[in-house]
Amino acid sequence: MSGSNGTDESPHEHDDARTENVGSTAESAREAEGASAPTERFEAVDPHREVAEAGSVTEPQAGEATEPGAGSVTEPQPAAEAPQPVAGETPEASGAVEPQVDEPKTEAMAAPQAPTEARSDGTDQVAPTGADGSPTENVHPSEAPTAVIPVVAPGNRAPDGSSAATHRLLRSQGEPDPAQPGPAQPGPEQPGAPVPPTSTAMPSAAHPPQGDQPTHQMQAGPPPQGPPPVTPPPTGGPGGSGGDGDEPGRSGSNLPRRTIALVVGGVVALLAVFYVADLALSSGKVPRGVTVAGVEIGGMSLDAAEAELTEQLTPRLDMPVDVTAGDTQGQIVPSEAGIGIDWPATLDQVGSQPLNPFTRLASFFGNDEVGVVSTRDEVALSAAIEKAATAAAHEPREGNIVFEDGTPVPVTPQPGQQLDVAVAGDVFAERWPYGDVSLPVESVDVTVTREGLDRALAEVAVPAVAQDLVVRGLDGAVGVLPRDAVGAVLSFVPDGSGGLEPQYNTEAAIGILAPQLAPSETEPKDARIVLDGGRPTIVPSETGEMVDWPVTLEKLPDLLKEEGDRSTDAVYKKAEPELTTEGAEKLGIEEVVSEFTTSGFEYASGVNIRLAAQEINGAIVKPGETFSFNDYTGPRGAAQGYIESGIIESGRPGKAVGGGISQLATTLYNATYFAGMEDVEHTEHSYYISRYPAAREATIYDGAIDLKFRNPFDTGVLIQTIGTSSDITVRIWGTKTVDVQSVTGNRTNFTSPNTITLPAGSACIPSSGAQGFTVTDTRIVTDARTGAQISNATRTVRYDPVPIVKCISPEPEPSDEPSGGGDDATSGDTGSEDAEAEDAPAPE
Repeated sequence: MSGSNGTDESPHEHDDARTENVGSTAESAREAEGASAPTERFEAVDPHREVAEAGSVTEPQAGEATEPGAGSVTEPQPAAEAPQPVAGETPEASGAVEPQVDEPKTEAMAAPQAPTEARSDGTDQVAPTGADGSPTENVHPSEAPTAVIPVVAPGNRAPDGSSAATHRLLRSQGEPDPAQPGPAQPGPEQPGAPVPPTSTAMPSAAHPPQGDQPTHQMQAGPPPQGPPPVTPPPTGGPGGSGGDGDEPGRSGSNLPRRTIALVVGGVVALLAVFYVADLALSSGKVPRGVTVAGVEIGGMSLDAAEAELTEQLTPRLDMPVDVTAGDTQGQIVPSEAGIGIDWPATLDQVGSQPLNPFTRLASFFGNDEVGVVSTRDEVALSAAIEKAATAAAHEPREGNIVFEDGTPVPVTPQPGQQLDVAVAGDVFAERWPYGDVSLPVESVDVTVTREGLDRALAEVAVPAVAQDLVVRGLDGAVGVLPRDAVGAVLSFVPDGSGGLEPQYNTEAAIGILAPQLAPSETEPKDARIVLDGGRPTIVPSETGEMVDWPVTLEKLPDLLKEEGDRSTDAVYKKAEPELTTEGAEKLGIEEVVSEFTTSGFEYASGVNIRLAAQEINGAIVKPGETFSFNDYTGPRGAAQGYIESGIIESGRPGKAVGGGISQLATTLYNATYFAGMEDVEHTEHSYYISRYPAAREATIYDGAIDLKFRNPFDTGVLIQTIGTSSDITVRIWGTKTVDVQSVTGNRTNFTSPNTITLPAGSACIPSSGAQGFTVTDTRIVTDARTGAQISNATRTVRYDPVPIVKCISPEPEPSDEPSGGGDDATSGDTGSEDAEAEDAPAPE
């Protein structure tokens, strides 16, 4: 029920505190919810709320209910459950309906007294009033009294369900404790017995109680329509909101948190003291843990550090440093490579004391290597590094398979490497103080892998040498490629995919097999033109039958893999001659078109001349072909029947095998000269020989000086040689189409000979000498039928003087007259001197 109370006729609403028995179910729910909640004390001030009632009514906490006859202090309900009425309105005026309960209501009125507030320690505090005893008006919210509301955890209840805080509050107010009934106190079941107070009404800060206005004590009842309570901010842990932590037994105590804070603060303070002390003690010294090229100087003064480094590092400049470059090793002495130490720059790298506390702390547990700053002589350093680079660089070695005595041997692939001199110089200048320097190298990869090498070895090389290869020819001829000769035929190259590709040298196989099957072959024979009865006669050509080796060895790769019979039959084919009978007839070799003869040679020279003449006798030069004297005759040594004869050697007459052949060359040159052949290459003797026409002669030297001419006509020519003991004749047969005329010019520009004196003996051939001169020869070519001039060419030749050779000996002096001229024909290694025109003619 509601009503008014007070003497100043100001409306004050008082709701009866009602005790609602919600039964055992509500009590169990309340205890389950607050079983772990500690007793909390908090202060809540709402500056915007002004209660118009003389006292406040406590509301039951959500989820809690009071039992009949047991006093308890209830906590304010949330604002959602207790809407705040408009100031000045009563519940009836605002239309609020008072909730109905089945239990009887009791309003306990106490004698008028000053409003008090319950303390947690059991004492009361008098609310402030004005001079006339009325509540103080217009108090600023910040100056309003603070309400202290005890919150009772379920664990602090008395056996009858009441809280210990309620008992203390009732005792402090002189009220009887319903939880401890005495003989004179009726139990809850006695009619008319007063209801124990459950809470103390809190006077509003704006309307404190007047004078002796008593504090109204009410039982728990329906929540009043007053202002919403202030919810304290949550603190504490999972066990509930925390308090000040002063009362023992509370589960939300903050004692560990405060202890941790104190410990952390103490540690921080201790570290700060240590940091300041460490910084002060190390001021002006090298930072702790610093090393230079392995020399520890941390904690030293700069002067002491410099002295220590000088003593430790200076000797290292003259000590060899091990240098590794890939798979090669060597040594370099730093001082010899132009390396020195820049002491100021090195000490500057040491740095100053760090201010970062973490850096200083880390210096206790490790070192800081700063290295040496080096000076360098670029020229000396480059020279030393290039020497190391030369030793380190090598080309890559591809994987391969070679054969040794018929056994395949794998060659392991090895990458190549090369050294960058500039980069290697920088690395050495930086790392030399540590005594071991690894120079960076660039690897040059190989393409063959080990797997590819092993595969080629197992699948190709090993089977190839398992047995011999046999080739069967005609008439029982047999050719054998022995297993130990397979290495000459089989080789390997990288295939670009990591493996090896086999290569088969067919020409090498033919070289081994062909001689063995030669008896089964028939060589083709060219048509020949022979001079029988003074006229050319054609000997017909013959077709041969030869082994077709490309076809026969076409299956060579498969044959070298056969596990059983490793043999095959030779394939033959017809072989046509180079000059057939029809071809010989078309050459038009019918008559002598030119002829030339020389004489005056000695016996030995005649032997050599006739041998060479036989080699070129019958040679046919087809239209457009070029004839070479050296190529046609081949080597001219003792094995071919040549003997020692006169030559020119080192500027004077001498003897050698094959001497005198230059006379045959001169004879051939003149014969082709008048046949109208085109001069391709020829060389005159170094000095004039009287038995040869001036400016129209030639010398020869095997492998160095040759005689070449070309057939410019549409018909072929045949060379015929006729040699006797005293002369040599060369005829050119063919079809005469031109006439040739030679015009020799006058001799000019004479030069005198020099004198050479030599010891008497077989090596000295005396000579009276002769003058040198210059002469020309003009060849005029005309058409044989019309007489029209085809060409006119002049050649100028300068001859050196013939030296005067004197032999100092008791032997008779040689005749003043030359013995008939010399021969510049040379053989062996002596023809080059003749080409230099420094030799005297050799006597015939």
